[in-house]
Amino acid sequence: MTPTTLKARYVRSMNSLYIPAGIIEPPFFDSAADPAVNFGGIGVLAAHELTHGFDGLGSKFDERGNVRDWQTSDDRKEFAQVTSCEVAQYIKSLPKSDDPGDLPAGKGNGNLGVAESTADNGGLRIAFRALMDVLVEQGRAPDNKIDGYTEGQRFFLSFAQISCENQTFFSARQSMSADPHSVGRVRVNGAVQNFEEFGKVFACTKGQPMYPVSSCRVW
Repeated sequence: MTPTTLKARYVRSMNSLYIPAGIIEPPFFDSAADPAVNFGGIGVLAAHELTHGFDGLGSKFDERGNVRDWQTSDDRKEFAQVTSCEVAQYIKSLPKSDDPGDLPAGKGNGNLGVAESTADNGGLRIAFRALMDVLVEQGRAPDNKIDGYTEGQRFFLSFAQISCENQTFFSARQSMSADPHSVGRVRVNGAVQNFEEFGKVFACTKGQPMYPVSSCRVW
């Protein structure tokens, strides 16, 4: 990785997390921003990468990076069962041929993207919990507002902004069929739909699309 690479990386064979200098800047990190913005940006990013140490591939490496499968057969079976929810969610989220939105209809590979979807969901939960711990340490209330938004709302807005993108029709269609990372809209909406705190901080009604009654959870 070069210093200008705009992505973090977890290396299983070394059990190490790498964050290049190029990503320690807005929208991922801003030294002048409040904690909610940074935890929603680089905080989620770091937590996302660390969860890869416990996914289907990460579980084949021990704490020293040696190849050793530490999951039992029952562990692996249960892990596959809970992640199957995210596979189904991803496929369901893809636009159909009559979709009025701006994403092209396509057939996505839910199994290809399940590791990244799982990491998005886990990273979001871990970073949010870390933010709440920091707010307690600083004596700040979760409902404190900056620019009209509470701490929790700013966290989720920051998380969404790191996935903002401009993508052509053909690029989006290719991404949905070959890239393990979902296109921005699907990636953001899927992760927050699976985290009840999103619905709570934005005062959504249970059962609405962004605050479903049943959602997927691995971590």
